[in-house]
Amino acid sequence: MNWGPENFAKILIFTGAVLLVAGLTVFALGKIGFFRLPGDIEMGGKNWRLFFPITSCIIISIVLTLILWLISSLRR
Repeated sequence: MNWGPENFAKILIFTGAVLLVAGLTVFALGKIGFFRLPGDIEMGGKNWRLFFPITSCIIISIVLTLILWLISSLRR
C-alpha cells in the first residue's frame, strides 16, 4: 500500500468522521438519560466526583457484539 499524503489524508478524514459520529451518539444518549441507568456508579465528595457507567457499558457491549456478529454472519 502506498502511504503517500493522499492516502494519509483519507485515513485522517475517515478517522475524524468516525470520531464525530461517536461523539454525537454519546452526546445524544447522554441527553436522553442513557448514562443514568440503575447500576451506574456515581460517588462524590466535596471536591471530587467519580462516575462509572457499568450498566451502560454492558448494554453498549451487548449491542455492539450483536451488530458485529450480524455483520460477520452476513459476510459469509
